[in-house]
Amino acid sequence: MTATNVKLQPTVAALEGITGAAISKDGTTIGYRQLGRGPGVVILHGAMESSQSHMQLAEALADTYTVYLPDRRGRGLSGPYGSGYGVWEDVDDMDALLRKTGAHYVFGVSSGAIIWLQAALTLPTIHKAAIFEPPLMKSGPATRAWLTRFDREIAEGRIAAAMITGMKGAQMGPPLLNLMPRWLLERMTTMMLASEEKKASRDDVTMRMLAPTLHYDFQLVIEMEGALDNFRAVRADILLLGGSKSPAYLKASVDALERVLPRVRRVEFPGLGHEASGNSDRGGKPERVAHQLRGFFG
Repeated sequence: MTATNVKLQPTVAALEGITGAAISKDGTTIGYRQLGRGPGVVILHGAMESSQSHMQLAEALADTYTVYLPDRRGRGLSGPYGSGYGVWEDVDDMDALLRKTGAHYVFGVSSGAIIWLQAALTLPTIHKAAIFEPPLMKSGPATRAWLTRFDREIAEGRIAAAMITGMKGAQMGPPLLNLMPRWLLERMTTMMLASEEKKASRDDVTMRMLAPTLHYDFQLVIEMEGALDNFRAVRADILLLGGSKSPAYLKASVDALERVLPRVRRVEFPGLGHEASGNSDRGGKPERVAHQLRGFFG
């Protein structure tokens, strides 16, 4: 299958798919969706995403690979985060999944990419890792300040307000986001949440469900501050991916990784942004990403 004839809409069979679960070191269930046949590839989503977010990418690879789409903790098919969360819990989760599936190829997006980089330091089962724009950024007082605000808004049940805080803190969304009054952004977000929930099926993981998990993605970024130099010890083959329209700090992160990783190749997608690998209804172009993954894993 080439990039020009990939199906962009997931089939009913793929969406229902095969589901399974691995049990992490602390007993937490890590559920996953599975489709295709061939060597195993694990696709790990980023913030405000779930296993459903890369179904079209999985379908684009499924004629050659067995694709596993785990839900990270707190989402969909998987168990909760728990009180002692840190990056090594994520690594343990992926270790359990790799052992269960026998997969050696992995692809991670954003915070999911950070998890695979950390896992590649200690898990020899990872032979090749494709990494899409991990936010290895300097956090500092400003980052902690908007995380504190986010947590307060979540605790108050102000989901739309918390999502706006998260988008601004992560520098996501169009430039117009910074020009519009906050009250209007919150009203528009509330309408978007209501519209999505009205259309959602019973098994869909909605934005409202995902919003509280953003805390742990922020926490992961803060925890990994200063870890860049550690990745000189990664021995897996790495494909660094990014979009030409992504925020400057994500491009800087990819630049820095390219300088330290010993076995690395880099590809930038012209005209695409941070959402490139996701489903097309979220602005992704999964067939273009699949084309690069085929070349790398093949």
